[in-house]
Amino acid sequence: MGIDEWGGGQHEQSDVLVVTTNDVPGYRVERVIGEVFGLTVRSRHVGSQIGAGLKSLIGGELKGLTKTLVQTRNQAMERLVEQARARGANAVLMFRFDVTEAADVGTEVCAYGTAVVIAPLA
Repeated sequence: MGIDEWGGGQHEQSDVLVVTTNDVPGYRVERVIGEVFGLTVRSRHVGSQIGAGLKSLIGGELKGLTKTLVQTRNQAMERLVEQARARGANAVLMFRFDVTEAADVGTEVCAYGTAVVIAPLA
């Protein structure tokens, strides 16, 4: 089973299917392994903070911060998939992201879901 679930070709093909739904049409859950997550914290460098501050005065997208957040989310998701694979899962159901500020020095991104083993319906 191969996937490229996170739009725009951001991730290479994986043997772990990641979905935001409770189930996968055409498949049954054979075993629930449990919660898995991928966590990363990224700090912002001074240059991007100054640029973001100036940009916020005139409006518009903060492209540097957007790029950093996308990279951070990708890393968190990759860690989630690694953890699911290490625990014997071939799918993660109910996938979500949680994003919080980490002590005013960066952004914490946690990707989480339920690791399962799925099999095609007969």
